[in-house]
Amino acid sequence: MIDVLKRHEIQVLRRAGHTLEDVATFSGVSIGSVRRVIAEPAVQRVIDAETERERRRVGRPTKVEPFREVLQTALAEDATLLSVELLRRAQLAGYEGGKSALYALIRTLRPHAVRPLVRFEGLPGEFSQHDFGEVVVRFLSGEERRVHFFASRLKYSRWAEVTLVPDEGVETVVRTVVDHFAAIGGIPLVAVFDRPKTVALAWGRDSVVTEWNPTFAAVTLDLGLGVEVCWPRRPQEKGAVENLVGWVKGSFFKQRRL
Repeated sequence: MIDVLKRHEIQVLRRAGHTLEDVATFSGVSIGSVRRVIAEPAVQRVIDAETERERRRVGRPTKVEPFREVLQTALAEDATLLSVELLRRAQLAGYEGGKSALYALIRTLRPHAVRPLVRFEGLPGEFSQHDFGEVVVRFLSGEERRVHFFASRLKYSRWAEVTLVPDEGVETVVRTVVDHFAAIGGIPLVAVFDRPKTVALAWGRDSVVTEWNPTFAAVTLDLGLGVEVCWPRRPQEKGAVENLVGWVKGSFFKQRRL
């Protein structure tokens, strides 16, 4: 099931005039799912995944999960096995479900070759990136102090905003994001974040967020802001803001002695 903020993001991108193909590419869902989501009423409030699933009566007990180990063992022996052969082995082990569900599980288990990174570039003001940074400042007296800051950057123009912050809590995130948007002069369509607990509380094996921080989610809906989160341990997905954090550290702190 597509979660609340992902559906909100799809609706935001479509209202801005992006094609179905562009929306599907950036949000990581099928074109069919995009068509379904944009036909739904606009997302107005944050609901946790389980409540939303129950409300929409989405999902049913899976028949494939008990056969995960069978598939994992077979793929560990030979990763090139065709899906139809894996289906046959699962059926020999007692699987009685359809092939589509089993094939979907196989796709998540089969090793994937690393594909070249393709960045999604938008028009001016469409996409922004945000991240916290911290640096230990050493004073001439020998005292050291850990300083936290929050950095934002528009992808197209590279407009940068940096604010010193007292902590990295959720209230600091939402207040500073709003301040940065005010300084920039508007709210972009989509904002890209890392995965701190102030943004995402939990996600599944496929890296899809299953539980958002409720305060953060509520503010993004109020702002009409689409949100994307980077995959864990893949900092290249937010390279622009990572470079900004490094620039702030090196140019304004590490070369200074106070």
